[in-house]
Amino acid sequence: MKKFLLPTLLMALAFQVVAQHRELYEKQLFIQNEDTLPCRILTPANFKPGTKYPLVVFLHGMGERGDDNEKQLTWGSEFFLDSLNRTKYPAVVLFPQCPGNAVWATYSQDNTKDSTRMRFYPDSPLTRPSKMLLSFVDTLIAAGTIDPKRIYIGGLSMGGIGTFNILRTRPNLFAAAFAICGGSDPEIVKQFRKNIPVWVFHGANDQTVPVSNSRLVVNTMKKISTQVKYTEYPGVGHDSWKNAFEEKELLPWLFAQRK
Repeated sequence: MKKFLLPTLLMALAFQVVAQHRELYEKQLFIQNEDTLPCRILTPANFKPGTKYPLVVFLHGMGERGDDNEKQLTWGSEFFLDSLNRTKYPAVVLFPQCPGNAVWATYSQDNTKDSTRMRFYPDSPLTRPSKMLLSFVDTLIAAGTIDPKRIYIGGLSMGGIGTFNILRTRPNLFAAAFAICGGSDPEIVKQFRKNIPVWVFHGANDQTVPVSNSRLVVNTMKKISTQVKYTEYPGVGHDSWKNAFEEKELLPWLFAQRK
């Protein structure tokens, strides 16, 4: 019996530690008109008033939608909580949460005829959650704590798709971006700021958002930017974010970018 109790106890303790660490992300509610955008914000470990810090915006995937202001921290939050990362790259990190009945960007997928076919809409307006997110970012900039030359955005799956779409609508806001297992339309990519640094990640065996979507985006971006990076993981499925967050060069690359 003891052989089973010890691993269970250790797992419970590990989960408790993770939960405690995530509480370092302060809960915020951005309210605009009658809409509310739940957000979690991580501030630099040694925050100094009057200092302008980089801002990292991270967009979660479909499974983390809701209004609990918790689930958006499921993937990626530990990466930015790492003590070495926080010390070496002090920044404000923002994890907004998309409502359960909404998306970061409008898209559709044909799962009946061709599983690789996804459709994106270059002329569609921003969804309400993305509009609110950008309004919140503008509010943070106006508060004087954020360095406007070092604002970054990234996301996974639905958040990766949202990342591409937001780059279309606010091409001059971000210094760099990274998208994990996402996708977009060439006409959307053509609206990006010229030579914006973007790092794209995807699993070669992704059955949810086919890798062809990222390959198409990267090939298009290379025509307008010399600062495109692409990492494809052989044998990896949709959860390629686990691999991406193990990339030791991701943060050095990201924080080296300035407008």
